Amino acid sequence: MKIITRTAAIACVSLLAAGCAKFTDDGGMAPVTDSIRKEIGRDAVKLSSPEDMRRARERVQALLSEPLTEDTAVQIALLNNRGLQAAYNDLGVSEAEYVQTSLPPNPAITVGRSFGTGNFVEFGFQLVGNLLAFATLPRKTEIAKREFEEARYRAVATTLSLTIDVRRTYIKAIAAQQRLALLEQARQTADASAQMMKQLGETGAANKLDQARVTAFYADLSAQVAQARLSVSTTREALNRMLGIWGSDLSYKLPARLPALPAAADALADVEVEAMKRRVDLIILRYEIVTLAKSAKFVNATRYMSFLELGLGFRNEVETNDAGEQTSKNRYGLELGLVIPIFDTGEARVVTAREIYMRAVNRLIERSVNARSEARVAYTTYRATYDIARFYQSRILPLRRQISSEVLLRYNGMLIDVFELLIEERERITANIASLDALRDYHLAVADLQAALIVGGTVPPSGVINTTPPPETVPLGL
Repeated sequence: MKIITRTAAIACVSLLAAGCAKFTDDGGMAPVTDSIRKEIGRDAVKLSSPEDMRRARERVQALLSEPLTEDTAVQIALLNNRGLQAAYNDLGVSEAEYVQTSLPPNPAITVGRSFGTGNFVEFGFQLVGNLLAFATLPRKTEIAKREFEEARYRAVATTLSLTIDVRRTYIKAIAAQQRLALLEQARQTADASAQMMKQLGETGAANKLDQARVTAFYADLSAQVAQARLSVSTTREALNRMLGIWGSDLSYKLPARLPALPAAADALADVEVEAMKRRVDLIILRYEIVTLAKSAKFVNATRYMSFLELGLGFRNEVETNDAGEQTSKNRYGLELGLVIPIFDTGEARVVTAREIYMRAVNRLIERSVNARSEARVAYTTYRATYDIARFYQSRILPLRRQISSEVLLRYNGMLIDVFELLIEERERITANIASLDALRDYHLAVADLQAALIVGGTVPPSGVINTTPPPETVPLGL
């Protein structure tokens, strides 16, 4: 009998151990890395050791030694942004919680010794285990596994959000730098005109009004140059923060111009369907709904019995009589502990679980409706900004160049005065900056379209409830 009991106990322990989750070698990063590589073709890496940090540092320095492209900026952020690494640490915490949940509860052993009147001595021990925790272990493990899978998608969403923010900031930094170059070039021309007008004024060939107009034009451009320099500094610092760089790494070079406008805009057949299939925030909410449904069923199943404890006890009683003879008695028994649902029937927990589940359902429906609208708006904006940028490059700028040439010819032929020349120069500068802004808006619209199709605006918060039974117990005697 003892051999059978021991064999059964060993088999039970082996079965529970087999059902325990194991830690992955990479902290759950493999699906995250695969998803990022599939979506954007870049490598996401979790820095878990000094060696990982050293390799990442060497790669970052190699990428910074060349003029920074949009793709290399994204890769640097994936390797060097510590906020992203903190998100990967959150994934590691989620995996640890999953493994912890899959473990059966440890049994407790209590040992005691009692002394009575006379020569009575009692020695005993008790092995106590939570039966309800053992019975519900598979259900809780399944819920924890889904929460871990959801955490992986959150890590993917955080990574994609960072890459899109890097692309937006990169475009803004180059546009600010290019705007500054345009204004500085215009100011140099205005400076030369102001110097020439000053010399003409000294000879009496130019009146004071024309001199004042040229000087005011130069001063106005100087103010715009100062504002452009500030914009270059702020946008570059924003990019520095996302790349996670400082010190000597700040000397990297950006391209002088924005990427050229493509020959044609991409045509997407159905952006709504694309968003419904690819958006990570919707995938997270779907995972959450299934997890909450399982949690609600678990809460309902344990509504009236939130704690059940079984104890196996042994006592050895030794009593010595007056003649010095000892009598020993061994006693075995069971103890059962449970919560009696007199006041708290568990209804509040059931209602809470149901409401949290319905909240997640409503949030998914709302997010789905919003995602469709966001995808339509993003694609409409993408096509509109492309057409606007193309119109500036193909129509407006050539016309402005033609007008400038004609105005200059008339000025040199003394058919118009300097005031009309200044008006034309101002309009030419405005058209060039507007064309640059249109090209910048197009590239930002490309990033916004990518965001609308794969990640959405924000990562939804977790709504999973705590399904751990309360620790209260009311022990019953042998």
